[in-house]
Formats: sequence, C-alpha cells, structure tokens
Amino acid sequence: MALKPATLAQTDLRAAILQGDFSTDGRLPPERVLAEKLAISRAQLRGVLDALAKEGLIFRRHGQGTFLQPPPVQGAERLSALARRVSPRDLMEVRLDLEPALAAHAATRGSTEDKSRLLHLMEDSLMAPDLESYERADDIFHYKIAQMAGNPVFLSLFEEIRTLRQAADWKRTRREALGLEEIAEFSTLHSAIANAICAGSAEAARSAMAEHLQQVSHALRRSDTWLENPEM
Repeated sequence: MALKPATLAQTDLRAAILQGDFSTDGRLPPERVLAEKLAISRAQLRGVLDALAKEGLIFRRHGQGTFLQPPPVQGAERLSALARRVSPRDLMEVRLDLEPALAAHAATRGSTEDKSRLLHLMEDSLMAPDLESYERADDIFHYKIAQMAGNPVFLSLFEEIRTLRQAADWKRTRREALGLEEIAEFSTLHSAIANAICAGSAEAARSAMAEHLQQVSHALRRSDTWLENPEM
C-alpha cells in the first residue's frame, strides 16, 4: 500500500472530522483501522492525532479512545439517575455559579498557546452553519475554558455537569429553544468571553461568561421542560 505524506493525511483527517466521517457515536475507530482508511502508517497517524489534539479538534483519553468531542466522564452511568431528576433550570443554576469562576481563572492561568487555541474554537462557533455544528463548537469552547482554569477539581465538576447536559432530554430542550438568532447572539458573547480571557482580564471574563449563561437561561425558559422534574 502506498502511504500518503503525514501532512496530507492530517488535512484529510481534519476534513473528515469536520464532516463527521470516520466516527461512531462521536468516537474515532482504533488506530489500526483509521491508519488503513487514511493509507498512512500507525506512526504517522499518531503524529497526526497528536497535532489535531493540540488544535482542540479531537480528545484522547487513555482506556476510552479518541473522541470528536470531550470524552464522557468516567463512570457516567452513575449520573443517569440524577439526570432524570434535574431540570434545565437546575443545571443552569449550577453553571451560573461555576463557569464564570472558570473563565476568570482561565484568564489568569491559561498559557499563550491555550489562549490562541481558544480564539480558534471561538471562531468555530461563529462560523457554525447549523445548530448541530454550533452545539459541538459550543461544547468544545466551554470545555477548553474549564481545562484552562488549571484546577482538576473544577474540571471534574465541570465534566459531571457536562455529562448531565448531554442527557437526551436536555439536548431536546436546547434544540427546541434555540434558533439561528439565538445562535448568533451566543456566538457574539463567545467572542467577548474569549477576548477577555486572552487579555488576561479575570473580571471581564467572569462578567462575559455570566452574561452568556444568563442569555442561554433566558432562551431555555421558553421551553416547556424548563421547570420539569420528571420524577416529581
């Protein structure tokens, strides 16, 4: 089999990722299978995956595999009962307490390289052509901020909240509540958040994140499931 140059393989893989190819439920196939599909060696593939992980396009977790979005929290099944008991309002209340603090920490602790990547992720949300693309870009953008906060306890809490948000009922709620106008407004506030973090302004980042989440809450309030607790 004739092998492609790694740079070409990286271009092909990036395009395939953005188009949703090669993935099953958001997970990339094993390295052996992916290398064969791309016509490159496994050593070349590992270099490609390392580069894409640095760009924030894929996420690799030992023992779980390689994902197109942040990987599910370990032991996510234990959160399934809680997911059935909480409402979107419950989740947004916690996000409004946690994520402005994460943005403030990201502003003071994020590296120059991290901040550069965050700007690229922000641009992905600005250019999202539809709700599905926006949701993926939004998910990665907020996850990156949580990573940049530099506190593994905060990141663990964020991952658990994110897992609850990924529950099918809350995805349905978001998709019922959000349209192109809301996506445009949210993306604009992503710009304010990213610019404040990149400027190293903790208070501006905290304020921009709080404003963004308040806007999300306002949009979700129009959903019939905003106050619902399925087990009550």
